Amino acid sequence: MTETDDDNARHHEKMAKKKAARDKIMAGKTIEKGLLIVHTGKGKGKSTAAFGMVFRCIGHGMRAGVIQFVKGAWSTGERVVLEKFPDLVTIKAMGEGFTWETQDRARDIAHSRAAWDEAKKMIADPSYRMVLLDELNIVLRYDYLPLDEVLEVLKNKPADKHIVVTGRNAKDELIEIADLVTEMEQVKHPFRSGVKAQAGIEF
Repeated sequence: MTETDDDNARHHEKMAKKKAARDKIMAGKTIEKGLLIVHTGKGKGKSTAAFGMVFRCIGHGMRAGVIQFVKGAWSTGERVVLEKFPDLVTIKAMGEGFTWETQDRARDIAHSRAAWDEAKKMIADPSYRMVLLDELNIVLRYDYLPLDEVLEVLKNKPADKHIVVTGRNAKDELIEIADLVTEMEQVKHPFRSGVKAQAGIEF
C-alpha cells in the first residue's frame, strides 16, 4: 500500500494531538518516592521481572539487596550475574526450597524468620536503594511469618526506598498498601506439555 501525502498529514496531525495530551499528563506527574511493588499471580515471570528492576537499579549505580525466601542452593542465572557486582548488589539465598520439598514446617519457619531478619536490616540500611523480597508471598501464604509484622515494616519503610515483593497468592492486605501491583496471568506453559525447567528460562 502506498502512503499518500494526505495519509501522512492525517497521521502527523493525529500523533501531534496524542503527544500534546501525553505531555500534559506527564507534566502533572511530579512526585518521586520509593515504591512498594508486588508481582503476583499464577503466570511465569514474577521473579524474572523483579530481577529486571534490580538490573536497572545497578545500571544507574544504585545499590540493591536481594533476599530469596524459598530458593536456596539452586543455582540461578540471576545470582551468577549479580555476584559479579559485589559493590552494588547483596544477594542472600536463605531458603531450602518449596515447602513440599522440605516437609518440615518448623524448619521452614526458622529459615523464613532468619531471612526476614536480614530483609529488615536491608530495608533499614540507607545504602540500599532497592530491596527485592523474592517469594515472600509464599512465606506469608503459609503463615511462616506474622502478616501484621511484615505489613508494619513495609508501611514504615524509608520514604525513598523501593521494595519489590514476589510470589503467588499475595495477601489482600499487602495489595492494599502497595503502590504498584502486577498479576501475571498464565495463558500457556510448556510444563503442562511435559517440558522440564530449563537453564536460561526458569533459572
